[in-house]
Amino acid sequence: MSAPPRGIETVELPEVPSLSKLYVAAAAEAARLMISRSNGARRLPSARHHVAVVRQDLAKLTEFQHLLGEAARDVVPAGYLHALAFPVAMSFMGREDFPLPLLGMVHLRNHVEYREPVTYNDLLDVTTWAENLSGHRAGTQVDVVAEVRRSGAGGGEPVWRGVSTYLAKGVFLPGIDKPVASEPREDFRAPLPTAIWRLGSETGREYAAVSGDFNPIHLSSISARALGMRRSIAHGMYTASRVLAEVGTQKGDAFVWDVKFEAPVFLPARVSVNISDVVDGEGGWERSDFVGWNAKSGRRHFVGSVVQLG
Repeated sequence: MSAPPRGIETVELPEVPSLSKLYVAAAAEAARLMISRSNGARRLPSARHHVAVVRQDLAKLTEFQHLLGEAARDVVPAGYLHALAFPVAMSFMGREDFPLPLLGMVHLRNHVEYREPVTYNDLLDVTTWAENLSGHRAGTQVDVVAEVRRSGAGGGEPVWRGVSTYLAKGVFLPGIDKPVASEPREDFRAPLPTAIWRLGSETGREYAAVSGDFNPIHLSSISARALGMRRSIAHGMYTASRVLAEVGTQKGDAFVWDVKFEAPVFLPARVSVNISDVVDGEGGWERSDFVGWNAKSGRRHFVGSVVQLG
């Protein structure tokens, strides 16, 4: 791992944390905050969480590729690396001095730079932290950064870097102003779909099994209703990773992947998807723009792009 900026504490974790234990701890913390109403934190911790050697699970990787429709290749999908780093990011958001409640966070968007291909037998180094605590018309948002390097790289550049933006809905921290004006909503006219996804009620459980993300809002309608949702919803990174797989191998092994989540996919669901390829002057692939929506309501679920890097 490269040296953090001066004054930043590095918390060395002995192994990748258990997400199920983190969710249990988050539930206990949520109950405590309901009583105390505040954890007292008003700024982000000056710290980073780090795991030095992360071994990939080949069986889970294969299951991930099969579920998401990724080609069976030695190169690890970008979405799988997100899942691999996610527990370390969760451990950071679960700190007692983290100013926002972990449970109930809304995933707004993701920006991923997949700079060099990672293969299934690479040993990896994961570092996470948070930045850009800021106001949102509906609460407070934050960027959670995860960087993946090859273990023993001697502080080299990350081969994969992801920034996940989350919203703590209804949480307004003193001293953090809401934006003067909200972003205008884009007009959306549904294009012709290039695919129709039929997602069953088991979709959340299937993705949880390969990603390790057993957030209750994704598992069943009963557990989702306990957290205020009317039904279970698909993981945002399931939909994002699935559309990335459908872009295909034409994107190569170095690309920038952006996705913005706008409306939850309540399960079971039928999702219309459009992927539009853009070619360069020589007819080679340059980028793919994608969008997913509900054909009945006209609501857009997600929108994004995959752009060639370098």
